[in-house]
Amino acid sequence: MPKFCANLTWLFTELPFLERFAAAKEAGFDAVEVLSPYDVNAQDIVNELTRHELQMALINCPPPNYTGGDQGFAAVPALQERFQRDFKRAVRYARTLGARHLHVMSGAVEGPEAHQVLVENLRWAAAEAPQQSLTIEPINQETMPGYFLHNFATAREIVETVDATNLRLQFDAFHAAKITGDVLGTWAAMRDITVHVQVAQMPDRSEPDQGKIDYPAFFAALDDEGYDGWVSGEYQPRHATLDGLSWIA
Repeated sequence: MPKFCANLTWLFTELPFLERFAAAKEAGFDAVEVLSPYDVNAQDIVNELTRHELQMALINCPPPNYTGGDQGFAAVPALQERFQRDFKRAVRYARTLGARHLHVMSGAVEGPEAHQVLVENLRWAAAEAPQQSLTIEPINQETMPGYFLHNFATAREIVETVDATNLRLQFDAFHAAKITGDVLGTWAAMRDITVHVQVAQMPDRSEPDQGKIDYPAFFAALDDEGYDGWVSGEYQPRHATLDGLSWIA
């Protein structure tokens, strides 16, 4: 059985943010992830993690652009200086929370220059924070139009080009289904560079139960191959979060 994690940006949203940690623990989770925790006092989050004996599995980077810009900009040529500045802030936050992984988002941009900028930024980031696990994640362009890193072949090429021990892949089965239509085949091709997994059902990004993705087969594949990282539920519950957790059993 994989180790399941609750994404508190998506789950338990019927509760105020800081109350979601207790709810996740009560529901049987031992780890959580929060996509963008930066507008919450870090010590308040640490207190909840400690009180409920939870691990922070992952947060996103860079911090959001509160002036309305796109989410992420690690591949945007004009923003390298800002990326470095904001990355340092994100690493401090990740260390405070004890976040196992820091997901570096490329942003909405295209072209060979963007590819080179992303490689340069990731090389710099991996050297700047050698003890911090960094991830990149292919995101389908229907969900996030224009997102630079939108296929798995490019993700592998970038991981191999950067060639840093602390940079690996974040495998989202929902995005894999959207991008390739073959979750199990894509997993088999990407398993060797994957350190974090996220799940949601197709096509409505709800609980990973009935739908187009065969999650019992996917979870069995994770077990068979000895995957020991977290598997995070990053989905939109159809009703109250607790009503939809039977997929774990």
